Amino acid sequence: MARQDNAGDRISEAEHAVMEALWERSPLSAAEVCDRVCAERDWSMPTVKTLLSRLVAKEAVGTKPHGRKFLYRPLIERSDYVGGESRRLVDRLFGGRAAPLFAHLAQEEALTDDDLAEIEALLREMRR
Repeated sequence: MARQDNAGDRISEAEHAVMEALWERSPLSAAEVCDRVCAERDWSMPTVKTLLSRLVAKEAVGTKPHGRKFLYRPLIERSDYVGGESRRLVDRLFGGRAAPLFAHLAQEEALTDDDLAEIEALLREMRR
């Protein structure tokens, strides 16, 4: 799978919506992608085709001819993308340390009791 290491190749918020549709189910035609994202985002088919073209150019999405249309599929795993974006967030906003991120989330009451229990379980697992 391709990686998105170059900052110029970063996936925009709009492109991310298209990627989520493809990660959920693929391959999809441009029309099928539009069926999944256009209504909620007030987009048209040309918008989706533009975003798909950008993602193909960034090597985040691959194409395969299927009759008179193309089918699109992600070339990067969602987990790889999320991992890279998470690392960039921690690096940029918290000096590369995760602890200040958790402290910030706790101070803003953005962590539920379920979140805290899950984090505690992960920490216990990591210490084994």
